Amino acid sequence: MASLHDILFNMQIIYSILIGVYAASLAARQQSISGNFWGTILIYAGLSGITLVVGIILALNGYRVVSGGRNTIYFLYMAFLCVIMPGLFSLLRGRDDRNAAIAFSLLALFNASVSISMFQRGLVTWALP
Repeated sequence: MASLHDILFNMQIIYSILIGVYAASLAARQQSISGNFWGTILIYAGLSGITLVVGIILALNGYRVVSGGRNTIYFLYMAFLCVIMPGLFSLLRGRDDRNAAIAFSLLALFNASVSISMFQRGLVTWALP
């Protein structure tokens, strides 16, 4: 189960980078955000949510993150990653112009950097104590 979490977390990092590039390309071409993009945001939130659920299952089975039992920080970060993209959609009130694409691009790349930081600090590697 811990290896499944690692795979899902790596997918979330890569997907976040791809969303950032996709949104930046929409902004560069001065295109509005389409339904395809909103689907990618939904998939991102779902992928982050599934990763969080796997983390919860691991914690309930006695696993702890390697970095000294900082499970609470892991759960806070993952909750942030689950809600921030839909939250930006809500803050922008569904806007689909160039500025919204830039905002989503920056947020997606920020999410990727947050996830990479979590990995570097040992917040995503699960082991039995």
